[in-house]
Formats: sequence, C-alpha cells, structure tokens
Amino acid sequence: MNFSEVFKLSSLLCKFSPDGKYLAACVQYRLVVRDVSTLQVLQLYTCLDQIQHIEWSADSLFILCAMYKRGLVQVWSLEQPEWHCRIDEGSAGLAASCWSPDGRHILNTTEFHLRITVWSLCTKSVSYIKYPKACQQGISFTRDGRYMALAERRDCRDHVSVFVCSDWQLLRHFDADTQDLAGIEWAPNGCVLAVWDTCLEYKMLLYSLDGRLLSVFCAYEWSLGIKSVAWSPSSQFLAVGSYDGKVRVLNHVTWKAITEFEHPTNINNPKIMLKPAADRANPKIGIGALAFSPDSYFLATRNDNVPNAVWIWDVRKLRLFAVLEQLRPVRSFHWDPQQPRLAICTGGSKVYLWSPAGCVSVQVPGEGDFHVLSLCWHLHGGSLALLSKDHFCLCFLDTVGVGTAGGQQGNHT
Repeated sequence: MNFSEVFKLSSLLCKFSPDGKYLAACVQYRLVVRDVSTLQVLQLYTCLDQIQHIEWSADSLFILCAMYKRGLVQVWSLEQPEWHCRIDEGSAGLAASCWSPDGRHILNTTEFHLRITVWSLCTKSVSYIKYPKACQQGISFTRDGRYMALAERRDCRDHVSVFVCSDWQLLRHFDADTQDLAGIEWAPNGCVLAVWDTCLEYKMLLYSLDGRLLSVFCAYEWSLGIKSVAWSPSSQFLAVGSYDGKVRVLNHVTWKAITEFEHPTNINNPKIMLKPAADRANPKIGIGALAFSPDSYFLATRNDNVPNAVWIWDVRKLRLFAVLEQLRPVRSFHWDPQQPRLAICTGGSKVYLWSPAGCVSVQVPGEGDFHVLSLCWHLHGGSLALLSKDHFCLCFLDTVGVGTAGGQQGNHT
C-alpha cells in the first residue's frame, strides 16, 4: 500500500465525486477540489462562512456547500468556475440540504421542518413541499432517480408521500401505520419502501410503489425495537438491527425473518464490554451499524454493547464467518464498492482491512499521530480517503483481496 501526503481538512468534510475523477475537501470556509489521479488542486472556492455540509451532484458537475448557521447554500460549477449560485433561506433557516437525483434541483429543509424548498438551477423556479417530518431518515430517492418518498407528519399522524422527481408532482399519498415514524428507505430496485417505527415500538412496514402495505414485521413487544436498517444491494434481503443485540434478515418473497444473527457479549476479551448508562437517552446498546458487501454475500455488523468488535456474517450460508476484535471501539466501517473487502477505523493511527482471504492492519505514515476518525472508498475501490480531525490523506491499494490467511471466526486485528 502507498499513502499520499497529508492535506488539511475541517469537520471531516471530504468526498469523492460520483464519477471518481475529483476529491472535494473543506478547510474552514474554503472548498478545495483536487484531481484524484494527481491530487493537484483544480479549483479553490471561497464560501461566505464555515462550511458544514458538502454534496456532489450525481453527474459530478456541481457541488453544494451548506452553511446551516447562516441559512445559506452555495453551489459551484466544475465546468464553469466563474459561475456560482447562492441560496438564502432567510428567516426560515436551514436544517438540511441535498441534491435531487438529476443534479439540477436542491432540496432545502427549513428549521423546525416547516417545509422543504425545491430550488431549480435551470429555471430558477421554487416549489414548496409541506409537512416534512423531523426524523432519523425522512427522505429517500429510488436509485434510478425517478421517485422520492417523503415522511410527513400531519394532524398528529404519520404519512408518506411519493413524488415524481421530474416535475415534483405527487404520485401517491398514504397513511403510515406507525406511532412515531423513525425512517424510510427504498430497496435498491425501487420496488419496495421500508418504513420503520420509533425505537419504542418494534414495527417494520413494507410498502409497494403504489402505496399498498405488503407486510408488517414485528419481532417482539414491550421493549426497545429497531435501531438500524440495511438493504442488500440485490434487494433480496433486508437486515434489521435491534436493541436486543440481534439482526433479523427478512427475505423479499415472504418478508419474514429467514434467520436471526445473535451477538453474544461474552467475546474472548471481557474488557471490551460496554456497560450502558441506563439513566441517559440513546443508550449504547443494540446493533448500531449494518452494511452488506457489494455482492450481497456478507453482512458486517457492530453490536454497541461490544463496541470493539465487528461481526462478519455469511449471508449465503446464514452463519457467522468472522469476528474482528479491535483494541479500541470501532468508529466506522465501509465496504469496498467493487469487492468484499471491508475497511475499519477505530480513531487510532491504523486502518484495518478484511476480506475472506484474511485481514491486515496498516500504520498511517507521517509526522505525529494521524488519528483515523472516518474513511470513504473511491468508486473503483483502488483507494481510500482517511480522515482525521484536521487532516486527510489517501491510501492506495491493490485491486485483489487482502491477505492470504483463511477467513474463519475469530480473526483478530
């Protein structure tokens, strides 16, 4: 593996463009766009305040910078550096900002979730969508970019509206049979919408595109419920992580659980156990992170009761494949977009890589300690951006699997 030099960074804001050609990074109020192949600076944009969020358009031609404190969004063009757009939400404030799939509309959610404002870069027209719900995940686009599902709260009841993204016309509107809807997410094939309830009520609802309720899944009652959700890339499986330390995997035919993956807390090293504070909100228990490999063969999970371990499950054989024990709590893990290779960071100066062939740990070079707090993969899987509090660097990998050792339960890094 090879590493680039270290560059400055603020607020962990560093993202590859969707086409893989560019890398955008923020330094306070400046946006720096680099060529991925050479890491030379292509553009340097200056915003009106410190940047709090960045996002590439789907075609990689534009990038938005949101400054929530100021209620501002600035949009920059890669093809025409002299062109830029400024959106000021004024007294309504700004709580969230994102691109529509066509890369020519920006959706701004105002403070207190009073409305969503849809701004067109082409026609400069403005549309408004009322009643967006303030929840964990209230907007979801189908992968083909045709439809948007929006969680709504009207008259103390939960609803879901489906919009056509080409003209923002309402396609479907239906009541959601939830007490306090917590999130929605389309299956990758865009045929089924998963809707889940508050953590106080275990309920997973599956709806068709036309609003028909396909199935309701409830694993148990009278205890904390769903904490995390992940669709497999094939759309055949829906993994539901719960506060009871189990993952239920639903199949796309019957929408029933085909297996339960248990995460026992008695791993080899008892020191990595975490005792949750029972008197605080959002207790650190249950399955806090889920991710399928790009081929849907593996599922990586983290049980927050045992924050130092990552569990790798074989989805084809419905069994545990490996447990990766770390010396420090796992901050995040992400799959290589092109192959079953998992990158893990723990806030230390190493990055950890696992594949079915084995696992390796790599020290990030450089003067001083580079504490890896987050990471993101390049589209082609050939490199990783490693992010620390004030800096980032690129790690260049080969395109074959990691290691040569056999992948069995109990791999340690």
